[in-house]
Amino acid sequence: MGRPKQFDPETAVEQAMQVFWRKGYGDTTPQDLVDALGMGKGSLYHAFGSKHGLFELSLRHYGDTQAKALTDLLTEGDDTVKERLRKGLELLVEMDLADPDRRGCMAVNTAAELAVADETASTLVRGMFARTEGAFQALIEEGKRSGEIAPDRDAATIASLLLNTTVGLRVTARVADGPDGMRRTIRAVLDLL
Repeated sequence: MGRPKQFDPETAVEQAMQVFWRKGYGDTTPQDLVDALGMGKGSLYHAFGSKHGLFELSLRHYGDTQAKALTDLLTEGDDTVKERLRKGLELLVEMDLADPDRRGCMAVNTAAELAVADETASTLVRGMFARTEGAFQALIEEGKRSGEIAPDRDAATIASLLLNTTVGLRVTARVADGPDGMRRTIRAVLDLL
């Protein structure tokens, strides 16, 4: 009879996600993962198959937890559409600037690192981007119905602009000295609505 697992797979994926998010896929070594998860290499490979398999699980976990936080903020609450949008974008800026490692967004980082070389990672990132863009589009359509946004505005086009603004903010935050430039960007985008 085999020994019972000495680790919680969900906790292990969370810990691995933190390593991949900080270092990127290419710079994360199996030893980094062994150290973070507190398990031997053999156990790591037995549990997750490969470094890439663990990375895929980590990226999915990121989408289910971290990336979901923005879509939840956009779709919940009693604030106006523009206020929810402002709060969501400012929250990202604040979180990114408060992070001592300045990790930015794991999905954006993965797109920059692996987009051409890794179809699975690209598919996962496209899914996260599509979910975020869909939340932006639903928010804009809500604003059109409430009269807060002009009815002739194309919600899909604005959603694409908002997604690309978000990606730009997440990259900028990795090197920014402070939030001023990013807040100007957020105000400018909101003024366009």
